[in-house]
Amino acid sequence: MTPRKNDDVPAGDPEETPPLREHDAASHAPDTEPTDNADNSDKADGADVTTGTDGATAGTHETHAAPDATDATDATDATDATDATDEERIAAVRRVAAAGRRWRTVQLVGCAAMLAVAMTAGAIAFGAARGGGGAAVAASTGAVSPELLASGSLDVSIAALQAHLRGQPKDHDGWATLGLAYVEQARTKGDPSRYPQAQAALGRSLKIAPDNEQALAGSAALAAARHEFKEALTYADRVLKQNPYSERALCSRIDALVELGRYSDASKAADLADTRKPGIPVFTRYAYVHELRGDVTTARRVLARALSTATSPGDIAYVAAALGQLAWNQGDYKTALNDYGRALTADENYLPALEGRARAQAALGDRAAALKGMELVVSRYPLPQPLVELGELYESRGAAGDRAKAEDQYALVDAWIALARANGVNADLDTALAAADHGDAKSALRAARAEWARRHTVHTADALAWALHVNGLDQEALPYARRATATGYHNASFLYHRGTIELATGHRADGRAHLSAALKLNPGFSPLGASKARRALEAAK
Repeated sequence: MTPRKNDDVPAGDPEETPPLREHDAASHAPDTEPTDNADNSDKADGADVTTGTDGATAGTHETHAAPDATDATDATDATDATDATDEERIAAVRRVAAAGRRWRTVQLVGCAAMLAVAMTAGAIAFGAARGGGGAAVAASTGAVSPELLASGSLDVSIAALQAHLRGQPKDHDGWATLGLAYVEQARTKGDPSRYPQAQAALGRSLKIAPDNEQALAGSAALAAARHEFKEALTYADRVLKQNPYSERALCSRIDALVELGRYSDASKAADLADTRKPGIPVFTRYAYVHELRGDVTTARRVLARALSTATSPGDIAYVAAALGQLAWNQGDYKTALNDYGRALTADENYLPALEGRARAQAALGDRAAALKGMELVVSRYPLPQPLVELGELYESRGAAGDRAKAEDQYALVDAWIALARANGVNADLDTALAAADHGDAKSALRAARAEWARRHTVHTADALAWALHVNGLDQEALPYARRATATGYHNASFLYHRGTIELATGHRADGRAHLSAALKLNPGFSPLGASKARRALEAAK
């Protein structure tokens, strides 16, 4: 599975940071993406309606139609009664995943419902501080600023917001901030059951104060988190009509355009955001837009400059990890390890850095350290990508019992995807990426086709190409494999997929060239894929 960029909005707003164009003479990369960027219908698939113990209904995709939390306690008090630990939450995932392995084809939907309830019931204990720090939000009069959430523990901040809203249930800014906090919690904890709560809180804010900026910005964040990128773009544009300088909306707009495959528009949006609100959130997106179009030099320079302006631990970890990911993509593993080390010095629990470090260790041949690191990651956050990577590390080691351990990880992916769908998240790309190599090939193809109907990105093109390949449809796969690499994005997995498909369709010279390019760019791009690429290249001589 190809690592994807972290799209978080880091804490902090270094307003003194000058715009990129004033200090970066590098021109933009040429517009080389495929011309067919028209959006097809991207109406999200309906999800099973599941009600968790918080009383928030899962499965609806329209944030503006969020259920009204008729009492302030509806989105706050219910979680206080479930004072469970993170370990209990993870244990719930694993119990339900085991059920999914036993009845994979006939009871996965029921498994998702069980997991949704278990995750909600076993969610973070909001009253307990994590990592020190006092309450970031005081139960005082007036609106609660989202920036306060960055000044302490997210869980403590949520608890304080809940207390605040019990006393002031008409505070629309408070409800919007709580909604944003739930989105962030779902993202950082890998717990999609928080999204219905976010939806309810944002809906309450919009009912009290229709079209208020903070709730619209939160709705954009929620839509993006659920992979509803057209909706995210619509919400971001609504915010920018009110406040053209909203950093959150400017960033959401870039993210949505990138995820819709509209790379030229994303580049223009990044330029505009850089002029209006230069700072780390914009810089990291500016860099990624350039990386997607093959301009690694500019991406690295922008990220390095962003890191030089970072002061808070969260910002340092965020940008250093992005630099590590960029270095890893180019096969520069030692630099990647240094960057991830800097990120972890700032925040020892920063998930992308922990995951990236394990990935780089695996590429350097330190399998024991890689396994230990990835096991730590999935023990805390059982998300699809690290689960697949851990499974592949077990398979590549091949010791007694490793195959069963790998299958356990892939079953957990199935359980997480079922939970995500039950809570209104479009998980088709995750399904396609995981199932193509480690699940049901037909399911992978259905999911990849569905995702391609919604958006045309390099990642969806690659996923569809590979899903077609594993189903024996290589002639149909070839145009998508070519499209995935057309922007110049340096991604060894994409090159490996294209080379494999070209060999299967009789384009032997092209196939050998792209397999060689994949291994030259990033020889350890995948614990299993790199070995397969070498074998295919040797066989094609």
